[in-house]
Amino acid sequence: MEPLLRILRQPDNVPIVLMVPLFLGIVIYWWRAARLHDRLLAEGGEAAVRRELDGPMPEGTQDPKLHTWPFLLRIELLAALVVMVVLLVWSILLDAPLEQLADATRTPNPSKAPWYFLGLQELLVYFDPWIAGVLLPALIILGLCLIPYVDVNPAGSGFHSWRERRFAITTFFFGFFGLWLGLILVGTFCRGPGWNWFWPWEAWDRARAVELATRDWPALFGVPRGLPSSLFGGVTVAAWYGLGLAGWLWGRRRPALQRLGRSRYAIVAFLFLTMLAVPVKMALRLGFSVKYVWTTPWFNV
Repeated sequence: MEPLLRILRQPDNVPIVLMVPLFLGIVIYWWRAARLHDRLLAEGGEAAVRRELDGPMPEGTQDPKLHTWPFLLRIELLAALVVMVVLLVWSILLDAPLEQLADATRTPNPSKAPWYFLGLQELLVYFDPWIAGVLLPALIILGLCLIPYVDVNPAGSGFHSWRERRFAITTFFFGFFGLWLGLILVGTFCRGPGWNWFWPWEAWDRARAVELATRDWPALFGVPRGLPSSLFGGVTVAAWYGLGLAGWLWGRRRPALQRLGRSRYAIVAFLFLTMLAVPVKMALRLGFSVKYVWTTPWFNV
């Protein structure tokens, strides 16, 4: 376990190590609150949840609305002081992870990005740079910006509820915890010299040279290179996104899809299928050594 302890003690990895129990605690708190609110919804509707959230009014207060001062700003001031103390103690106990001056003839191995970019660096193993470094981050930002415009479900607004927002919450958990944080943990604990895969309890062998023989998706089915391979890959990608059209044709009469409408559904389906394509492509690369699904003279997917 010495390699794992060495990784855990690195100053760069301290935020990641602390992030795991922090997010676990947040999820536990959210789940308990969501289950409580779901029970109150079943018993007394949204009004019962609002009464639980508002709580009793402060003594001497007749107006149900609370002033920003002192009720909100006092809490924010205390939270800011706590954060300042934590950062001060952190900076005293841990040295800044500064290394030697950059030397083009002697690059560090492994050369890892900051922890908040490790997910993108891990994606470079499975996708072309323009997809992993440009397209996917742009779609993440675009999707977050579009949430207020495509979310037409008013239920569960302003309080935690699992029953009212199962799809939205499941999608968020899968995308954020399963993919984004999962890729950061993989890049931190499972990638060593040469960006080769090392289990956390394995010692790093800097002399290891791993050259995986990769192949394209059409080659698995004996499709020759060139135009046939390009057409086969294009049909595969079209069939994947065609699942969104199939979902609309299958459930277009449901009230949820009718409220959503065709335009909003197309946006949600495209972003959702693109997110699901990331673990599928990772599984193809790790399980079948597939490098590209769709190859063309101009781009590769």
